[in-house]
Amino acid sequence: MRGPRIDDPDLPLRLLFDRWPEAAAVFLSRKMLCLGCPISPFHTVMDACAEYGIDEAAFRADLRAAVAG
Repeated sequence: MRGPRIDDPDLPLRLLFDRWPEAAAVFLSRKMLCLGCPISPFHTVMDACAEYGIDEAAFRADLRAAVAG
C-alpha cells in the first residue's frame, strides 16, 4: 500500500501537515491560516487555494519544492 502523495487532490490539509511539516512554511508565507485551523482535516489544497484566491498550480509547485528539500 502506498502512502499519501503531495499531489493527491483529495489529501486533507491535516494529513499533509502531518506527513510533510515543511509544507507549512508555504502556507504561512502566504499568510494562509490553514495550519491549526479546525477545518484542516476536511479541506484540501484546492479548497484552501480557492478560499484565499491563490493559483493552485503555482501553489502546488511551491509545495513540491518545499518538500523536495
